[in-house]
Amino acid sequence: MLLFRLVRLDPFRRRVNALYAPDVRRLLANHCQFVSICNSLACAPYNVAMDATLAYAALDPDHVLDALESVGLRGDGRLIALNSYENRVYQIWLEDAAPVIAKFYRPARWSDAAILEEHVYTRTLADAEIPVIAPLCLDGTTLHAHAGFRFAVYPKAGGRMPEFDQSDTLEWMGRFLARIHAIGRLETYRHRPSLDIAGFGEEPVAYLLDKQWLPADLRDVWQGVAEQALDGVRRCYQRAGNVATLRLHGDCHAGNVLWTEDGPHFVDFDDSRSGPAVQDLWMLLSGDRASMTRQFSDILAGYEDFMEFDRRELHLIEALRTLRLLHYSAWLARRWDDPAFPAAFPWFGTQHYWQDRILELREQIAAMDEEPLWV
Repeated sequence: MLLFRLVRLDPFRRRVNALYAPDVRRLLANHCQFVSICNSLACAPYNVAMDATLAYAALDPDHVLDALESVGLRGDGRLIALNSYENRVYQIWLEDAAPVIAKFYRPARWSDAAILEEHVYTRTLADAEIPVIAPLCLDGTTLHAHAGFRFAVYPKAGGRMPEFDQSDTLEWMGRFLARIHAIGRLETYRHRPSLDIAGFGEEPVAYLLDKQWLPADLRDVWQGVAEQALDGVRRCYQRAGNVATLRLHGDCHAGNVLWTEDGPHFVDFDDSRSGPAVQDLWMLLSGDRASMTRQFSDILAGYEDFMEFDRRELHLIEALRTLRLLHYSAWLARRWDDPAFPAAFPWFGTQHYWQDRILELREQIAAMDEEPLWV
């Protein structure tokens, strides 16, 4: 983490009038008004490659504090850069209020409509007293722009990483994820992509091959193994049948859950999209087959207090894991022009990296041919 302190001599002082404006909350909760707004906004392609000069090169601490001040939040000069690669996220201390978290969105990844759609979802969850960290409504909206950057402001929330090896922790997680899904199934996303084979498997494989990311001596081997893996994913989906989809958290792993004495608090819905409910459950699992079976049973003990779980989705666990692996490699490749990525992931693209991915995909091919977990 990087800590900055700036001395700012701007004579103007601006105060926060209302972090949660009730009239704006009601407007955002009104789906018809929201759809009208979104229909007027263009949707940019998802997950496009970026030139580093168009991303975060100009986002220095002064710009961050100026952006916060543009929405009525006067910083005292202190800020910390938090651990985030896709977006840029800062904790900022204010002169006359508690610290806040500011998320600056990666240019060209999401459209305004897609971001607002996620904000509406998380604020709806928060209104239902589900412990999610939702964006603050400032100056009549949750999405702001300053000096070419779009950003949102969140309340600071504390907590520790959850212990998913504890049965009561998993049961607690299951209860709240079921409540999230119960609301998630009430509406559909209009401006966010679905989690599907085409977007998370076929397109990433084609991108990596087209952009020549594979070493020449491993290209054909990796391509063959990737195609076999995608065939395995398709078979898993066929065995599962026509399962329901709903609005998800999308990236529900331990790093996106803060744990307190009051239980879990869910953060970072940036990857929220539509997909099968099991997508938000399988990343809580670890260990061998027996361990994962016990863990999933603990999750469902809480989950099914609020929502029924379709056991056919168990066929999708290893398929979804495979899609995530393929998508992750393509994500790193697309972001390589961002200087933060070579510094953080120096091993990406090396001979050893792709050899490991080949072995990993072969293991997934075998796993997808096994019987699913039985709970």
